[in-house]
Parts: sequence; structure tokens; C-alpha cells
Amino acid sequence: MADSALFETSAAAFVRLLERIRDDQWTLPALGEWDVRGLAGHTSRAILTVEAYLAAPEPAEATVPDALAYYGALAGNIGDPAAVARRGVQAGAALGDRPAMVAAEALRRASARLAEQPPGRLVAVGPHSLALDEYLRTRVLELVVHSVDLSRATGAPHGLPGPAVEAACALAGSLAARSGRAEEFLMAVSGRDGLPAGFSVV
Repeated sequence: MADSALFETSAAAFVRLLERIRDDQWTLPALGEWDVRGLAGHTSRAILTVEAYLAAPEPAEATVPDALAYYGALAGNIGDPAAVARRGVQAGAALGDRPAMVAAEALRRASARLAEQPPGRLVAVGPHSLALDEYLRTRVLELVVHSVDLSRATGAPHGLPGPAVEAACALAGSLAARSGRAEEFLMAVSGRDGLPAGFSVV
């Protein structure tokens, strides 16, 4: 399945998950300092950034080669935890009284822009740029992981499509290898050892 299709199907599953969240669940704790609304807002940014970056001028060249390099190259520039948390809260507030409808409209706009893009399109993200398809791989990982987070926080089924989950797992495994944590990852997923507290590849 193409990266754009993986993005659109995982984003559509996220929208359907928002429809299942009850009114009394939006203030439940979800992840770190985020409640369900804050985490939903953060996750919605996986859609909003695609729309925003495609509305911006295309950069002249890629400065990072792939999704794996994206995490390493950009973490220090746009990955400040406090700033990420704040943007999530703001995006959650922007979802308003009808979060699923707002997210669905954002997905409609992003999908329309995606349909217009030529092969090899580049996008600028912070001070760097990369191929659109590679950026979409990172958005699929975000949508999959955080949809699972929201499902666990609310008890609502996430309904994620299998190909998107597989793509997220593959990228996570590659990130573990690229970051020098392949042995820990492989021993855990093969049942030899448990992962240490706080283990993360993103």
C-alpha cells in the first residue's frame, strides 16, 4: 500500500475513534500530562501538518534522506517536550465541541492536497526537508501509536487497519536498529527479555 494510502486510512481510523469517545471521557488522563483531549489534539497534528506543509513552497532539495533520519535530524529542533505538550493542548482545544467532525474536515483538506502532488514531492519540516512519502511514514507511526494510546485511555476500539499497523511496527524496528538498540528490541519481541523502563526509539 502506498504511503499516502497508509496515511489516509490510519487517519480515517483516528477520526472514527474520536467518534467513539464519550463526552465524559475527554478529561480522562491519557499520556503524560495530556488528558484525552490533549492527546487527541496532538494526534490531529499528524493530519494538520501534512496540510500545512503541502501548502508551503516546495524546498529545493532534501536535507534528510528518509523517515529514519528525520527523527534524529529534527528531534533537537522541534522536539522540545514542553513545546510538543503545549501544541497538543492547543490543538485539542481547537477540536472544539465536535472533535471528530473537525478532524474529518482536516483529513479531507489534507487528502485533497495529497491528491495534487507530483511524484518526488519534497516538504520542509522545521529547518530540514525530506520526501513527502518519507514524512508520511512518520505520520502513520504517530497516528497508529497515539490511536492505541487513546484506545487504552478510553476503552474505545481503535479499528486501525492492518497495513498501517505493520508499517508502524516496521518503522519502529528500523528506528531501534538505527539508534543502536536493535539487540534490546529483538530480545524483547522474541520473548527473551523485557524492555527496560522508558525504552523508546522515537
